[in-house]
Amino acid sequence: MDGTETQEPAHLRRVFEKFSIDRPGKIVLVEHHLSTKSSIRCLIRTMSLQGAELEVTPHIPVPTHFFLAILGIRDEIGCTVMAREEEKVTVGFNMLINPEFLHHVIRLSFETSH
Repeated sequence: MDGTETQEPAHLRRVFEKFSIDRPGKIVLVEHHLSTKSSIRCLIRTMSLQGAELEVTPHIPVPTHFFLAILGIRDEIGCTVMAREEEKVTVGFNMLINPEFLHHVIRLSFETSH
């Protein structure tokens, strides 16, 4: 973020409910010729229809754009880093995810934690 981006006025921003996920995931790096062989382990702390909060090792650099893979789910989600504070990385999804997909992730996280 270089400070030149404009944000939507507050009355146009949508707020989406965040759900606690606490599920392992991977930040899948997009490399030369769109190769996705490299990844960084993370913990997905919260998730909404529009983004997620991830926990990563503080000293590991995270690219601005990547795919997020969630343990136990085949699909990957295109992400853009919105903010980073030490180990906390806040990402926005490149498109809103399907509410049924989010419900599946929440249910899977609940089932594996009990």
